[in-house]
Amino acid sequence: MSMPTSDKPEPKRLDWQNFLLKKQEIYGVGAKKQTILVVDDTSENLRLLAEILTEQGYRVRSAPNGRRALATVEKELPDLILLDIMMPEMDGYEVCQRLKANEKTSDIPVIFLSALNEVFDKMTAFSVGGVDYIGKPFQTEEVLARVRTHLSLQEMRQTLQQQNQQLQLQNSELDAFAHTVAHDLKNPVAQLSMALSFIVQEGAEFDEDLQEVLRLGLSANHKMNSIIEELLLLATVRKENVRGTPLNMTTIVEQALRRISHMVDKYEPEITLPPTWPIAIGYAAWIEEVWVNYLSNGLKYGGEPPHLALGATPESDGTIRFWVKDNGPGLSPAQQAKLFTEFTRLDKVRAKGHGLGLSIVRRIMDKLGGTCGVEGEPEQGSLFYFTLSAKVN
Repeated sequence: MSMPTSDKPEPKRLDWQNFLLKKQEIYGVGAKKQTILVVDDTSENLRLLAEILTEQGYRVRSAPNGRRALATVEKELPDLILLDIMMPEMDGYEVCQRLKANEKTSDIPVIFLSALNEVFDKMTAFSVGGVDYIGKPFQTEEVLARVRTHLSLQEMRQTLQQQNQQLQLQNSELDAFAHTVAHDLKNPVAQLSMALSFIVQEGAEFDEDLQEVLRLGLSANHKMNSIIEELLLLATVRKENVRGTPLNMTTIVEQALRRISHMVDKYEPEITLPPTWPIAIGYAAWIEEVWVNYLSNGLKYGGEPPHLALGATPESDGTIRFWVKDNGPGLSPAQQAKLFTEFTRLDKVRAKGHGLGLSIVRRIMDKLGGTCGVEGEPEQGSLFYFTLSAKVN
């Protein structure tokens, strides 16, 4: 019994022209050809490489020596350079060094193409900024493979740079927006707080239900004001550059505790402080914010009542690790990994927080060159820490 003939179509073959057409559809009709500069003092090599690369759709420029190559690059930046080493007057090493020393041309990938095959020659080529090395006599397939690879890598780098620039611009715009909105909200929120406080103080004749509503409104107003302050700080930390100075940590911690005195009165914690603090380098106003966030979290999410132990540990790498240890329920590794990201809410207990505080801590430590994090195990409390450079005596 004969088998039926298959109607399955044959697999499509790679068609370079169709690929180029497809690329033009995606990036626009007449997409710019990639330009390759070939530098070699042998005319036969120049001719052969130009033919090979032109057939593959590249735009080729040629230079018979190093000086002509630099002049050509000055007029028009190529996407990649194939560079011989042994040339009169100026060898390939010097050409590459000059290209890498120029900000305008430093990112152009340079592939060395040379008959020098000693390890020393290859090491020198890479040390002056080359991205690859092809020995002569060369194979066409190898040259094309290396060229395609490095052009693709260059396109990826350029795309990432463009995306990074766009992201930085968007971040700046978001910071400006957050700063403007927060600043505009600050005055009306402060006025509302004053009005509610006056009503609560003067409203002795109100019934208990109405007094409770007013107290809830005043509490919500305080939270709103806290969020506004954190939004302003979040925008400020990103755009400001500060100089670190020796810190008086005793004063900074005392000021942080004064700022959260209403929470201390509410939770009635046991707080243990070290007799002395080591001197570290930082920016006092920002470090105070770090302590305010760590202490606030310890009071809200610690035990009942909270027990907070503060301390500092010198590290072997020349930094000092400052920390707050609480007696709360602790955090799982998955929760710890998410904790310092913006607007993260870990669970129903932590959902009453708005998630800005610890992301501000992370930004502050990034700007000051330090680190921050949390350690601990479930049911064994948490230790929140940050590091700063120690003062050099």
